[in-house]
Amino acid sequence: MSKPLEGVRVVELANFIAAAAAGRFMADLGADVIKIEAPKGDPLRYTAPSEGRPLNMHENTTWDLENGNKRCASINLKNPAGKEAFFKLLDTADVLITNWRVQALQKMGLDYDSLKGKYPKLVYAICTGYGEYGPDKNLPGFDFTAFFSRGGYLDSLRQKGTVPMNVVPGLGDHNVGMNLVAGILAALYQAKIKGVGEKVETSLFESAIYNMGMMVQASNYEGIAQNYPIDVRKSANPFNAAWRTKDDRFIQTCMPDYNTYYKIFIKAIGREDLVDNENYFPILTCQKKGLTPEVYDIVMEAFSKKTVDEWKKILVEADVPFAVAQNWMEIRNDKQAEANNCFYDMKYSTGNTRRLVRLPVKFQEMGVPDYKPGPMIGEQGPEVLKDLGYSDAQVKEMMENGALFVWKDDQKK
Repeated sequence: MSKPLEGVRVVELANFIAAAAAGRFMADLGADVIKIEAPKGDPLRYTAPSEGRPLNMHENTTWDLENGNKRCASINLKNPAGKEAFFKLLDTADVLITNWRVQALQKMGLDYDSLKGKYPKLVYAICTGYGEYGPDKNLPGFDFTAFFSRGGYLDSLRQKGTVPMNVVPGLGDHNVGMNLVAGILAALYQAKIKGVGEKVETSLFESAIYNMGMMVQASNYEGIAQNYPIDVRKSANPFNAAWRTKDDRFIQTCMPDYNTYYKIFIKAIGREDLVDNENYFPILTCQKKGLTPEVYDIVMEAFSKKTVDEWKKILVEADVPFAVAQNWMEIRNDKQAEANNCFYDMKYSTGNTRRLVRLPVKFQEMGVPDYKPGPMIGEQGPEVLKDLGYSDAQVKEMMENGALFVWKDDQKK
């Protein structure tokens, strides 16, 4: 099975999720992605309590999601021998991915300006919380803060008068990781064709702004965008809403052109008596008369009289765009997701089999990539150094002087 990135070497000097997601995508495509990790381990290894999972190095679903198919070397960059080994590794690399803060990179001589002269063909990829410039460039950034909060999700996408929605880790990070890898692949193509390296940058904040682009731009004008957060009952289009069913589930409908769907939808909900109602159709008449809340209430009342399964049949038959609001357990067993290879059932050494999520981009000729668990801390470190020409004796010496570390089962965080 030929893979598009076979022969490409990526050095990943990063922790947590966003940068790691970019490296994971490249690893799935055949790149040799070598993660550089501290002896205590990436903090992502220890997030199990906040996710309700057991804290177990041998069954770490979050770690595998972001770091499957990679190799790991735990090299101490503060040790002269370790730093020398890192630069020897960088000599062989096509891509460096990092999410370290710029001042930390500068201190270690690993910022772009320090490396570009020595590695003119290197693709240098960095993601940050808020971008590399401006007054807040050095602030710590997570997707809860830089993406969801400052990027407009929490204040805009809440029901007016309520607290912001609950958010979960990884959503913003995965978005940023895929943005970063898109830039990496473009720069890598240039490096291979023209022999010219490039610096690629994105951030949680910048990605959120792009995602919100339509409404950020709409806020140039007086009107709905300037009025968010809104009461969905009073929104401009009452058909773009979530409806509570008799069995306390929600069904989201989306009908961007109210006029196109009005008669179809009103008939589907059993209100044939309103098909020709001149107060509710067309949308401009409804808005002018201030009756969009009334339409919303009519639809909500109708949905409350049938179960989610009953409504699914009705809406499918009417060809109305909708989806049931699913929980994570339902997603994990969704037949549509299974049919499109969204999952991998990992058999762990603990004896448990857990369903893991695959990356969302598929390649026809390459086929579905293997899914190897994420590496233990420094698991392939000796192997990586031997690839660089180090002898067994040199590797042993580096482990003894703390320049290289390999985690063992009897070692703790």
